[in-house]
Amino acid sequence: MKRLSILVLLAAVSVVLPAQAQSKKVSILGDSYSTFKGIIPDNYATFYPDAHNDITEVEQTWWSLYIAAKGYQLEKNDSWSGTTICGTGYFGMDSSKSAFTTRVDLLGEPDIIFLFGGTNDAWARSPMGEYQYEGWTQEDCKNFRPALACLLDALQKRYPEAKIYSILNSELREEVNEAFRVICKHYQVQLIELHDIDKQNGHPSVAGMKSICDQLLEAID
Repeated sequence: MKRLSILVLLAAVSVVLPAQAQSKKVSILGDSYSTFKGIIPDNYATFYPDAHNDITEVEQTWWSLYIAAKGYQLEKNDSWSGTTICGTGYFGMDSSKSAFTTRVDLLGEPDIIFLFGGTNDAWARSPMGEYQYEGWTQEDCKNFRPALACLLDALQKRYPEAKIYSILNSELREEVNEAFRVICKHYQVQLIELHDIDKQNGHPSVAGMKSICDQLLEAID
């Protein structure tokens, strides 16, 4: 009888374990820092690989390093070089078609979402706007603060079961940094503020990518 009970228990465990051991699926919503040719959609602008940066293999990217370290799998990488979170890009141009807020529905069925943006908003000096947490219009989302709030709200509603992490680049304007802190706190999204990221041609190098991965591993339980 005891032997039969053990066999039944083992059978039950064998059914449960595969489901528990399933790898988590990771999606990235990003800009050039998360691109790699052949991984992102074909019609998107890419940065990596670049002649003036030592990243040559996809396995050297921050997200590939993190996924490998955790034993996870890539669901979708929707990263588009030069894109802003808000609908105002470089030289005040309308960037609504490629903005982060317009790409929310393209992340598949992830368990984890990494939002890694804001760099181009900072570099392009996109208008900041006011803090706004509801009733956004397309015109509102041409400003950074409303657009970031709208983006986080949309991600949480579109992917209610996913864990969302926001990654903040180093060396950005303080008003952009502060907006991330305030808005991520409002939506209870963990913000990971990067520091000391080695860069070549304005983008993370091999050493920089490893540092990003290490900082994520340290920050995320």
